[in-house]
Amino acid sequence: MDPWWALWLIFTLPQILEGQTPTKPQGFPQMSNFESDKFQGEWFVLGLEGTAYNREHRALLNPYITLFELKNNSHFQVTNSMTRGKRCDIWSYTLIPTSKPGQFTVENKGERSETDKEDIQVIETDYIKFSLVLSIRQTSSHTITRVSLLGRNWRIPRKMVDRFICLTRTQNLTKNNFVFPDVTGNGFLGSG
Repeated sequence: MDPWWALWLIFTLPQILEGQTPTKPQGFPQMSNFESDKFQGEWFVLGLEGTAYNREHRALLNPYITLFELKNNSHFQVTNSMTRGKRCDIWSYTLIPTSKPGQFTVENKGERSETDKEDIQVIETDYIKFSLVLSIRQTSSHTITRVSLLGRNWRIPRKMVDRFICLTRTQNLTKNNFVFPDVTGNGFLGSG
């Protein structure tokens, strides 16, 4: 990470994130259409923020890739791959589209309880550089919110990181909920 960018992040995030209370993505236009065929493919996970993350998780998160494969021209098979030491961890799930553009429900299979419900919404994307994705999972005891910053490569314009931060603020997340994978040497944040 560029040293000036790291300094900006250290000094401004606490002021930006603390004390924010909006609960819905204000300042983000409602998606009028979603082009699944353009969205499919490989995305790099460049940033995560969520109610289930805290500072201890930062050391556990390695850079990882998410592959969205469009099946039957309707739902996505999502496969995540993360290298941990000499092994590769892989986990998958299926996204079923809803009637709203860019919104999906996660098909409940495997370790999740049948009572858990997870909705995923693509909040903003240009299909070729970045995407902001909001996930809200309701369990029997609480709600888990997660915001993901995805990029088609490791280098994205800084204004996309600003949009990511803005979206996390609308979800009432704090600086303690940020997890950025260590992408040193991958050219993570560009000058665009």
